[in-house]
Amino acid sequence: MKILLAPAETKNSGGQDKPFCKQNFFLEELFEKREEVFDIYEDFTGKSSIEELSKWFGLKKLDEVQKYKQSLKDKSTMKAIQRYNGVAFDAIEYNSLDEKQKEYIDSNVVLFSNLFGPIKADDLIPDYKYKQGSKLPNINVEKFYQDNFTDSLDKYLGEEIIDLRAGYYEKFYKIKKANVLTFKFIKDGKVVSHWAKHYRGALLKHLAVNNTETIAEFMATNVEGLKLVEIQEKKNIKLLIMEIE
Repeated sequence: MKILLAPAETKNSGGQDKPFCKQNFFLEELFEKREEVFDIYEDFTGKSSIEELSKWFGLKKLDEVQKYKQSLKDKSTMKAIQRYNGVAFDAIEYNSLDEKQKEYIDSNVVLFSNLFGPIKADDLIPDYKYKQGSKLPNINVEKFYQDNFTDSLDKYLGEEIIDLRAGYYEKFYKIKKANVLTFKFIKDGKVVSHWAKHYRGALLKHLAVNNTETIAEFMATNVEGLKLVEIQEKKNIKLLIMEIE
């Protein structure tokens, strides 16, 4: 069983691992595809003005824009699961987990980067900026990754998937064959969005702490702060409606 997770706009700076290279990513045979997008990004950010990038990055502080305008080629890296921060990643509390729990996440979680495409939790990435929905010249990045990575992802992810992504990231990869578990979170009868990020992170932590290996194992557990109120099934997808207690 594998778990899919969305990235975050905000990131932790720094890193001590080697810069962008093939060995930093899973599916090494597809590295040239990642590199193709990376080179377009590097060319675009290098040639664009600070003012243009301010809008493209979604940043108002020009010193931050200047920071992200710099080339990524020589920037140090860290695990993707530690690079991203924000509501979901605060809930995961990766650094507080024990080694077995960290290994569970490293081995089983695939994130979807707007720049690097599908990446494992322990793939090594630099501190970069790519606002969700921003467009690079002459390429539809989401479609590019979907076209070039779907077959390999189908084989890698196997027959059971827990999908904790926000809907936007289905543009990078649509699950067609595997049995899928997805979630909707409600509070007082209304669907929530901000808290959904928190509980996606909390669900991943729950999976790691319990070393959950199958969907059936997960269904036999209770998640703190959540109550299952409804199950909706459509073809290979099972949607769990979870009430925030």
